[in-house]
Amino acid sequence: MLGFIVSRLIQAIVVVFVMSVVVFVGVYAIGNPIDVMIDPGATAEIRENLIRQYGLDQPLWRQYLSFLGNVAEGDLGRSMVYNTSVVGLVFSRLPATLELVLVAVAIATVIGIPAGIYAGYKPDSAGAKAIMALSVLGFSVPTFWIGMLLIMAFAVELGWLPSGGRGEVGTILGIPTSLATANGWSHVILPAINLSLFKMGLLIRLTRAGMVEAMQTDYVKFARAQGLTDRQIVFSHILRNISIPIVTVFGLELGSTLAFAVVTETVFTWPGVGKLIIDSILQLDRPVMVTYLILVVILFVLINFTVDVVYARLDPRVRLGGSR
Repeated sequence: MLGFIVSRLIQAIVVVFVMSVVVFVGVYAIGNPIDVMIDPGATAEIRENLIRQYGLDQPLWRQYLSFLGNVAEGDLGRSMVYNTSVVGLVFSRLPATLELVLVAVAIATVIGIPAGIYAGYKPDSAGAKAIMALSVLGFSVPTFWIGMLLIMAFAVELGWLPSGGRGEVGTILGIPTSLATANGWSHVILPAINLSLFKMGLLIRLTRAGMVEAMQTDYVKFARAQGLTDRQIVFSHILRNISIPIVTVFGLELGSTLAFAVVTETVFTWPGVGKLIIDSILQLDRPVMVTYLILVVILFVLINFTVDVVYARLDPRVRLGGSR
C-alpha cells in the first residue's frame, strides 16, 4: 500500500508542475493586462514604467522562474486590479463557493443515489421511467437557463426565495458561513439546486446502470437462494460492488463543481471564486487567473489521489496493479 501511495504522489507532483507551465503560458498568451489597466491616453513613459513594475518586460521563461520562486516562498503575487494579495483575495471568496458546492453535492447525492437504486431495482416501473426522464433533463438543459427559470418561478412569481446574493453570515465552530442563518439558507437553496442538477442526473444514471448489471449476476442469485431479503442484498452486496465507479464520479464531480461553479455564481450573483475569476478574465488580472487555475489543478490532483487511495481500499486488485 505504501508503494502505491508513493507512486501516486510522484505522479501528482509531475502533473502539477506540467500544468503550471501550461497555465502560465496560456494566461500569458491571452493579452497584455497593461492595455486594460491604464488609460488609453497615458504616455509611453507611464506605460513602460507599469510594464517594468510588474515584470512584464522580462522573457516568459524568466517570468515563470520568478513565479516559481515566489510560490516557494508562499507568495503568489498581488492582484493588478484589487492591489491586494492574490492568496488572500481568493481565500476570501472561497468559503462562499465551498458552502454552495457542499450543499449542491449533498442534494445530488441524497437524491441521486437512492433514485438510481430504485430505477435500477425496478427498471420497467413508471417511477423508474420518470426518474430517468428527469435525469436526461439534468444533462441536456443548460445550467444558466435552468437558473433563470428557478429565479422566475421561486423569486419573481412566488416570492418564496431571494433571487441572488449570499445572505446573512453567521458562524459555525468559529467559521463564518451563511449556512448558520435562516436568511443564508434561503439564499443558498436556489443556486445549490441549480448547481446540483447535472451531478444528480449523472449519479442517477450511473447508479441505475450498476444496479441493472449487478441484479443479473450470480452472487445476487445465490444471495436470494440463501433467503436474504432484497434490502440486505442491495445494501450489503450490490452497493459495495458498484461503489467504485460511484466514488470515482463523486470525487471528480466534487472537484468540477468547485472549479466550474462559474455559471451558477454569475446567474445568482453569488460572491464566490467563480465570480472572481470571471471578473479577472474581463480585466486581464493575470496573477488572479494564474493562481485560480493552478489551485484548480491542485484540487483535481488531490481529489484523484484521494479517489485512488479509496480505490485501493475497496479493491485490492487496484493496489496490487499500482505496486507492479
